[in-house]
Amino acid sequence: MVDLSVHLGRLSLDNPILVASGTFGYAKEMESMVDFSKLGGIVPKTVTQNSRPGNPPPRTFETSSGMLNAIGLDNDGLEYFLLNHLPYLRNLPTKIIGNIAGKTEKEFFEMAHRVNQEKGLAALELNLSCPNVSGGVDFAIDPEKTARVVRGVKEICGLPIIAKLTPNVTDVSIMAQAAADAGADAVSLVNTFLGIAIDWKKKKFMLGNGTGGLSGPAIKPLALRIVWQVAKKVRIPIIGIGGIATVDDVMEFILAGASAVQLGTVNFYDPTAAQRIVSELPAALQQINLLSIRDAIGLMAH
Repeated sequence: MVDLSVHLGRLSLDNPILVASGTFGYAKEMESMVDFSKLGGIVPKTVTQNSRPGNPPPRTFETSSGMLNAIGLDNDGLEYFLLNHLPYLRNLPTKIIGNIAGKTEKEFFEMAHRVNQEKGLAALELNLSCPNVSGGVDFAIDPEKTARVVRGVKEICGLPIIAKLTPNVTDVSIMAQAAADAGADAVSLVNTFLGIAIDWKKKKFMLGNGTGGLSGPAIKPLALRIVWQVAKKVRIPIIGIGGIATVDDVMEFILAGASAVQLGTVNFYDPTAAQRIVSELPAALQQINLLSIRDAIGLMAH
């Protein structure tokens, strides 16, 4: 038997395959296509303290080997999530990792306090790095702000804390170390890369917001490099994100230093990818003569 279980600080998963926030809705949309029990966990769409309408359309644009999106954290707010989505999510046969974003440190703390009063979440991911909202990356481009948010949330909320960081800085390992020093159980690397697309004939941007976040296969080598660099410097577990669509992609991220991964853009065109990859992981590990996924983590980062 091959052991696929992994540990992200205080969070234990049956396998390392998660689905990324913003790409899987609130799970209910996927129930006819996906066997949730096969997944290591689900990260539902980011919620903010109050409802947000998001950015003006168009909000997505397909690029070469990827997608630009500027959704802008469109959601109905934390109370709506707790009342309408969490009752469904908490009964699913997999771990549910909540994802919150605050405009200010105070909002993060207030939301963490409210989340801590509810049952059903296995961990809390802090979206410190959405590139499509005003002030959305401010926390993750400043190590002191990153540390203050992580430390403050951890004092308020008893759940394992994951800091989701932006690649749009010179050295992500500085931000990851700040999150680690502040007590984060793990870091998610990386959120989308800031980009634009232009319709030169009409002399206008393809996205209503102008800028958007690039995801999909195009960013995989960049995300993989960041995971590898951070794994060599920072000791807490890493969740790899960026263009992961196959079991080969997963194994590359694991060897680079990720303890788990999140599948994102692939969910839009192949919602069954995550459960298929879980079934393919044992054979992949056996190919390199391993019987535990934990033995593969960071083999290329030493």
